[in-house]
Amino acid sequence: MTRMSGQPDNELVQVASLREFFRESVTAAMDSNNLSVEGETSHYVVNLLTLFARAEAFHDLADDTLGRKSLALMLSDALEAPTVPERQFALQRMGDISLFIAGFFADDLQRSVVDIDYYISMGGGAYSSLSMQSNKTIRGRTFASVFAELGEKFHRFVDVLNDVRNQAGSASDKDVLRLYEVWVKTGSERAARLLRRQGIHPLVKPGANLAH
Repeated sequence: MTRMSGQPDNELVQVASLREFFRESVTAAMDSNNLSVEGETSHYVVNLLTLFARAEAFHDLADDTLGRKSLALMLSDALEAPTVPERQFALQRMGDISLFIAGFFADDLQRSVVDIDYYISMGGGAYSSLSMQSNKTIRGRTFASVFAELGEKFHRFVDVLNDVRNQAGSASDKDVLRLYEVWVKTGSERAARLLRRQGIHPLVKPGANLAH
């Protein structure tokens, strides 16, 4: 069994496997966000969520302790990688981590030094760079179109993963403010849609900087 985010502790949803749960959730979320992608790209995202359900896969192991490199260090690893496969691995890891954090921990990022728009920029750029280097290895050519689509539609996938994480329900004033903040910074169609459900029609152009 697995518990769906946002449900009471005594409500459990029984599924045949974690991968199947994520497959159904991602498919439903893409439908609600009007996002159409290639089957291989959807399959990649489902496998990513299944993998990162294990903490040791999401974090990096260093000195027998779990931790996680910053995106800046991941980018440095990619730029300084001595071989093409190592560079591609670093870029893929950077894209995967960015997508997972922006999709599942967007609310936590408002208390961080960098916000969701930073992860979208870094993650989308990592996938796009990875797709352009794809002709240098056999494995890269296999996944070229997947990484290209992930880079191009990164912000849309962030909306999808936000829907996977968050179930429908009433929003507090704090939730509404965060939705507005995300919409202003990223132009998220999901955030705009949820704001409209609350009777709010934002007038500020998306992507503009918030006044402090």
